Amino acid sequence: MTYANFEDTPVWLEAARLYELTEDLLETAAFRASPAFRDQLDRAALSVSNNIAEGFERGTTNELLYFLYVARGSAGETRSMLRVKLRRIAAANLKSQIADLIACATSCSRQLRAWADALQNSPIPGQRHLNERTRREYQQKQRAAEFQKELLRRLPPGHPSRKDAEERGLI
Repeated sequence: MTYANFEDTPVWLEAARLYELTEDLLETAAFRASPAFRDQLDRAALSVSNNIAEGFERGTTNELLYFLYVARGSAGETRSMLRVKLRRIAAANLKSQIADLIACATSCSRQLRAWADALQNSPIPGQRHLNERTRREYQQKQRAAEFQKELLRRLPPGHPSRKDAEERGLI
């Protein structure tokens, strides 16, 4: 699936939720932490959505990948800070709130990793590299690959070419 705006991507929506949950925690009177800890947690949580946005707005797949990994690092930093803090919290309601935040940060990390994996396996280097000629070439390659798959699917089940294609996950 392709998205026209970063605000529509499921991972950006989850990252925005991560920041909202972080703000809720930081506004909780029972949550005690040093000003430096609070500031770093605030910045790390906000960095996830900001880096997704910055990478999305860039023109190449490599730039997007770079910022997705930075965002993933920020999600990990957020999780680390929360896990450290969780070791010193006794109140059950606060522990639950922090656990929800950790789960949200973990969800962001997993989604970012999946997106990065998909991009790394993509033959498209990014929008800057797509002009009319390269777009036509890419579409022609896609049609040729689909045609080849269809031909292989029409072969009898025991045919060596079909068996090879099935083993390699081509059909």
